[in-house]
Amino acid sequence: MNPRNRNIIIGIIVVVIVAIAAFIGFGQKSQANKTVNKTVKIGIMTGTKEDDSIWQTVSKTAKDKYGITLKFTHFTDYTQPNTALKNGDIDLNAFQHYAFLKAWNKANNGNLVAIGDTVISPISVYSKQLKNISDIKEGGTIAVPNDASNESRALYVLKSAGLIKLDVSGQTLATVKDITSNPKNLVIKELDASQTARALDSVDAAVINNNYAVTAGLKKSDAIFTEPVNKDSQQWINIIVANKKDENNTVYKDVVKAYETEATKKTIAKAYPDKSTIPAWGLKLK
Repeated sequence: MNPRNRNIIIGIIVVVIVAIAAFIGFGQKSQANKTVNKTVKIGIMTGTKEDDSIWQTVSKTAKDKYGITLKFTHFTDYTQPNTALKNGDIDLNAFQHYAFLKAWNKANNGNLVAIGDTVISPISVYSKQLKNISDIKEGGTIAVPNDASNESRALYVLKSAGLIKLDVSGQTLATVKDITSNPKNLVIKELDASQTARALDSVDAAVINNNYAVTAGLKKSDAIFTEPVNKDSQQWINIIVANKKDENNTVYKDVVKAYETEATKKTIAKAYPDKSTIPAWGLKLK
């Protein structure tokens, strides 16, 4: 082969190599751009400015560190977010605790799974008559929510207060039928959760969910007993939830990582200085 032809062939090879390298580089850049522009739709409850501040922090971390844009769909009814997730209208939701998810899956033939922990918000007992829960009289009436998961939680609160004993484990939903000891013969009045605060005029005490307590103008300092965070609390930890088929989705896992940060912890502490809501990831329960 003469030198001229050899140089032509070498030139062609160089051009081909450069073209291939450019194509690979373009593909990698395109893939990177896809990651940067990734959008995840999350269903949450219409909340307070405190809750909003937490998600603002998470959104910033998700965008800055993982290139993920979070878009929120707000719900006003607890029955809606899981249905929307199951139907594929949203990618994730974050509004419920483990016990609620377990009950919903069972009742709706669902296949939703928790992929990360968020917060736990201890609920409290309130009264217009009592200063201390131990002062409740023989045969007194205590109102509790009547839906499966919240009634169970209320009964665990009464157990923690030393008023009743239950025969179920820390991971099982309790009902009034599971009460094995009730020394003061207390009457457990089951009401819709939204009515428990309104019932304070007609009962000795009521176990009230935080959102309804806030709506009723009640403060944590008004409570006569607050749920302790202990070994029974695992089921009340709030969670980020996905469809079973997506539980190993790396982008969704990055959303969880964006939530479970020191920045989020600081925002929670600032939003809830009374510790009515605390970070739940890495929480050691005894």
